[in-house]
Amino acid sequence: MSALFRTAVVTGASRGFGHAIAAALVAGGTHVVGIARDAQALQTVHDELGDAFTPLAADATSDGLAHDVIRDHRPGLLVLNAGTTPLMAPLQEQTWETFSRNWHTDTRHVFAWTRAALLAPLAPGSAVVAVSSGAALVGSPLSGGYASAKQAIRYIRGYAADEAQRAGLGIRFTALLPQLTPITALGTVGVAGYAARQGVDPDTFVASIQPVLTPDQVAKAVLDIAADPDSAPEYQVGGAGLRPVG
Repeated sequence: MSALFRTAVVTGASRGFGHAIAAALVAGGTHVVGIARDAQALQTVHDELGDAFTPLAADATSDGLAHDVIRDHRPGLLVLNAGTTPLMAPLQEQTWETFSRNWHTDTRHVFAWTRAALLAPLAPGSAVVAVSSGAALVGSPLSGGYASAKQAIRYIRGYAADEAQRAGLGIRFTALLPQLTPITALGTVGVAGYAARQGVDPDTFVASIQPVLTPDQVAKAVLDIAADPDSAPEYQVGGAGLRPVG
């Protein structure tokens, strides 16, 4: 990876996709500032990855945090992966608070970090990878506003790319849309919910979404995107690999 990416920031770095992304970056020689709310889980990641991983227990949705981290660490890569698990229930069983849960975490943190990347700004040649979801393309009727929150991330990416181009900043903004997978904590909840909705057991449902996406595949996708100066604006990633949206 280019020397520009000597430092990266990964949000949601304590588990799942974020953990795998941080590990892959560290293995490639990048220093990672990993952000999550759970200090103990982050310390476990630090114990695994060593001093090339700087744990930062904080709320990734904070505007001030994004500005401070970019100012203090000058990353060449931002991977915006933080998110919360939606309530798995049909629309009529949601409240507005549960329905909008992912807007307040997933979308808000992408907005905060994307805005900070434009205002700082990040150095020319930097990259921002925002993790959306395949649900943004097909919907997710059991997860409230999850799909719309992930769709908004795609819009934010597009708006930011346009603003970066208008200002001649030389920052790439890319959205990554992973498919549902039973391997992460969030995916396990989703699989259980949709299996029950279809009246099948989770193993039967998982058989219908083969090949299963792994966190290591998501990590590889992020590294491939970050290293490619001609990357497409959006990619889907599933068990069969990475492909541009559209």
